[in-house]
Amino acid sequence: MSTPYPFTAIVGQDDLRLGLLLNAVSPAVGGVLVRGEKGTAKSTAVRALAALMPEVSVVPGCRFSCDPASPDPACPDGPHADAAGVPRPARTVELPVGASEDRLVGALDIERALSEGVKAFEPGLLADAHRGILYVDEVNLLHDHLVDLLLDAAAMGASYVEREGVSVRHAARFLLVGTMNPEEGELRPQLLDRFGLTVEVSASRDTDERVEVVRRRLAYDDDPEGFAARWAEEEGALRERIAAARALLPRVVLGDGVLRQIAATCAAFEVDGMRADIVMARTSTALAAWAGREEVTADDVRQAALLALPHRRRRNPFDAPGLDEDKLDQTLDEAGGDLGQDDEDPDPGPDGGGDGGGGGGGVPPQADGENRTPPRADGGADDTPSQAPEGAPDAPGRPAGGEQRPVAAAEPFRTKTLSVPGLGEGAAGRRSRARTEHGRTTGSRRPEGALTKLHLAATVRAAAPHQRARGRVGRGLVVRRDDLRQATREGREGNLVLFVVDASGSMAARQRMSAVKGAVLSLLLDAYQRRDKVGLVTFRGREAEVALPPTSSVDAAAARLESLPTGGRTPLAAGLLKAHDVLRVERLRDPSRRPLLVVVTDGRATGGPEPVALAGRAGRLHRSEGTASVVVDCETGYVRLGLAGELARELGGTAVTLDELRADAIAGLVKDVTAAGRAA
Repeated sequence: MSTPYPFTAIVGQDDLRLGLLLNAVSPAVGGVLVRGEKGTAKSTAVRALAALMPEVSVVPGCRFSCDPASPDPACPDGPHADAAGVPRPARTVELPVGASEDRLVGALDIERALSEGVKAFEPGLLADAHRGILYVDEVNLLHDHLVDLLLDAAAMGASYVEREGVSVRHAARFLLVGTMNPEEGELRPQLLDRFGLTVEVSASRDTDERVEVVRRRLAYDDDPEGFAARWAEEEGALRERIAAARALLPRVVLGDGVLRQIAATCAAFEVDGMRADIVMARTSTALAAWAGREEVTADDVRQAALLALPHRRRRNPFDAPGLDEDKLDQTLDEAGGDLGQDDEDPDPGPDGGGDGGGGGGGVPPQADGENRTPPRADGGADDTPSQAPEGAPDAPGRPAGGEQRPVAAAEPFRTKTLSVPGLGEGAAGRRSRARTEHGRTTGSRRPEGALTKLHLAATVRAAAPHQRARGRVGRGLVVRRDDLRQATREGREGNLVLFVVDASGSMAARQRMSAVKGAVLSLLLDAYQRRDKVGLVTFRGREAEVALPPTSSVDAAAARLESLPTGGRTPLAAGLLKAHDVLRVERLRDPSRRPLLVVVTDGRATGGPEPVALAGRAGRLHRSEGTASVVVDCETGYVRLGLAGELARELGGTAVTLDELRADAIAGLVKDVTAAGRAA
């Protein structure tokens, strides 16, 4: 086993270290979610934490790590009567993103269960993580069905395996630690709330600190054991401090005044439910114990709020996590607390136990936040186009080249489902019909590899004709491996929704572009809820560009859309051809994920020879490859040319106006898309 990087050797990242250490002191805090850019020691810190965790006493031979002081009465390896405990190190179990359900919860031998009535159970990762740490790297990329299983286990403290009436249950209480890069997509709200704390990490911009990071990493890579030995004293001191804080924790007093501050803070920031109050109380107590105090102070409450509340305030994927610290201070003052912030860090030092100079979970840096342009002071209500007549000088106040500043999007609204016709086999999601591991049973087949979902009736039918030849006696059914049948199921898949947005001068009237952005934001929110990948292609002037390559991060797409400038000619064909290039590459990367092309335009095409004919040929290219498409018609006014409808026919898709996208009339759009796809 390789030597882990020492926890105390990590440079900076005070919030990250503090969040992990508080969970080591009090596992009841509920785990920690580490959000941040790649290469910021997220995984290194989590793996290093295991060496600091106190040993646990387990029943000898128990595969489920039962505590001899209070063994699980329903343990599959039980009962454990008066068993003497054996100490062992706390485990850190890693859950791979691509793990199967059986690997997570365990596997039941269905053949023995049917023929012998024996519950032959092979424990999974949830059993291994009991009384330890369950670590999920890239937790935001975890499949939905695995997220559901994690939610159940975290809520009940137990894991249940149900297969055709055969049930196995075992305890599964663990410290859940997840890391994620927000650029790759956000986490489901249900799982997000299960993490007690969240911390934001980013690479230091201090030259000396970056030099020290590289120096220590190179020294570790050259001689891991020697490097760890040089930090052994610091590791031992930190381990002793964790043990002392754990021993002090039961004596820490959480006064009524502090509880009022906690309740007032959660109410002021309008967090959902009561879990935030409980987590803040436990975190405040752990902070006091970590500082060696027996009473919780207002400082502890403030730090707990900065760690426990930011991720609970997100209402949709376009909201940035974070906390208004001025409002927090005001709320604590009004609730009767004296913040009493000291000028000095109450606990400096290399072990990361202080409040951390990073603010302990305050407002994180936002991706692309510096590029976001606020709306005009006039609210963007004028109808003047952004493009001056060709050849005319730029008007005063207009950026060079006829380009207009970005406008704010209208309020997003709820849309109905746009789906890809046919039956796919892509990643699990909630948009289009697909063959999946979960969903309604539609048939059976012989299993390829391990059996995961038994089709009981088909298995019995396969075994029944052979009972006499197999010498069946008594009531038991003689089942062989060849008799087993896997259930085939139909559920929903996530798709690649590629937006092609017209940002030309004909679209640039401020009211129209605001409405267009609102519509695209609404579709992006729908894509987030349906677990889609999204991409964004824009076209204006003389060319098209990929504003955002396909990604699972819909908030990144929203940020690109918000800063989208407009103006110039309408190279519609260039936009469609650029989209074709994007889809061609994505088919090579992920051939099972089916695309849905959403073209947002008024249908006009200008610039170059025969622009309308060229756009038609580009549309037919998509149609020839079977790409499902929808054209959102942005044409307004009393006189309409119907060019978007013509484009939809060339694409083999359907057209819908902005008004129809918002209204109940879109309910029939799914049928229209399906019918158009079949006709193609």
